[in-house]
Amino acid sequence: MPKVIVPSQLRSYTSGRGEVTADGATLGAVLLDLDRQFPGFRFRVIDEQDRVRRHVILFVDEERRDDLGSEILPGQDVQIVGALSGGS
Repeated sequence: MPKVIVPSQLRSYTSGRGEVTADGATLGAVLLDLDRQFPGFRFRVIDEQDRVRRHVILFVDEERRDDLGSEILPGQDVQIVGALSGGS
């Protein structure tokens, strides 16, 4: 079961947990399982066109992935990174 690292701005969905696990053979399936466990989570990462949101970057074992069909192998980690914005 993949370990998923959750950024601080999404931890309100995971009861404050920065690390969770999810089932899935693809990146998309992992996100669906996260949404099953933590309702509303997927919508914060994936837009209405089923694409990764502009302000989110997904990594599988430190390799950037944008394709939700990307295979997730047993023991791989998924990291969700939220971009920061603002300032002057």
